[in-house]
Amino acid sequence: MAKRLAALPEVAQTRTLDSFVPVDQDRKLPLIQRAATALRAALDRSEKPAPSDAENVAALRAGVAQLHDTAGDTKGPGADAARRLAAALAKLADGTQAQRAAVQAAFAMPLVPDLAELREGLAPERVTRDNLPKSLVENWVSPHGVNRVEIAAKGDSNDDATLRRFGRAVLAAEPNATGQAISTFEWGDTIIWSFEVAAAVALGSIALLLWIVLGRLGDVLLTLIPLMVAAVLTLVICGLTGFALNYANIIALPVLLGVGVAFKIYYILAWRRGQTDFLQSALTRAVFFSAVLTATAFGSLWLSAHPGTSSMGKLLALSLACTLVSAVLFQPALMGEPRKKEGEPGSGRVSEAAAE
Repeated sequence: MAKRLAALPEVAQTRTLDSFVPVDQDRKLPLIQRAATALRAALDRSEKPAPSDAENVAALRAGVAQLHDTAGDTKGPGADAARRLAAALAKLADGTQAQRAAVQAAFAMPLVPDLAELREGLAPERVTRDNLPKSLVENWVSPHGVNRVEIAAKGDSNDDATLRRFGRAVLAAEPNATGQAISTFEWGDTIIWSFEVAAAVALGSIALLLWIVLGRLGDVLLTLIPLMVAAVLTLVICGLTGFALNYANIIALPVLLGVGVAFKIYYILAWRRGQTDFLQSALTRAVFFSAVLTATAFGSLWLSAHPGTSSMGKLLALSLACTLVSAVLFQPALMGEPRKKEGEPGSGRVSEAAAE
């Protein structure tokens, strides 16, 4: 399975428990042994007594002389650095024993565990699947003998498109695969599908309630079309400005349907009563201040330090602004002149009393 998945163009590499067994050990072990032989004298200090302070001072002065000899009269960054180090070592040699002990504690003591790790690394054993640490084996092989195969994506793992291609390719080759990339890919599709269903159900419910209240299909359409125009305008502005929808701010779209339809109903009812000149009406002023207040309340989320909450506030403010523009400018133009009441001249209909 690992070899088959590694051949996919979307896969960078695969790993199994055997990946922790070094390859070409017959060549590497003798090389490490020769390095251990060469470094053993410098690393094995266990039997040697610690140097006295006088020996440390002598070593510091010898180092100062060697640095001066190396730098000589040459110019350049290397020579200048050698002279600065020589001056620091000379100052330390002329200082007190306490100062030299403090420098040793700061610079030499941290080397002790590093040197111990190096000594341990220079005495390796042949690594096989049987002598791998038990905790490691348990992470890669189940008690029932099922082996785990880890798959890495090729390309930028932070790019959604790359992860989506990777997840689809792996699932096509191995339907039982799981992991972070596939989980993100699957729950992302689930969230998008859920919002599509929620939007469709909300829109259908709104249309049904409008039909019950308004009683005319034309009035229902006059209410819903500006609402859809506001939604499309919001998405167009997001696309033109590069403001991406994500799983945090997409929750603003259902809010657009719920809040936006109220403004449209106000205009429909006023239009049915024969009102005109909506831009100069008290209704438009009321809708404007209501939208501004709501947009301010939701838009305050834009100031949040949390990126998801901030983007949701930004989208809410944008959607409410588009809803206001659609209600105030587009809907009155769409409705046109008020519908004639029954029995009025030019309506094409007469009342039952006139017919009698």
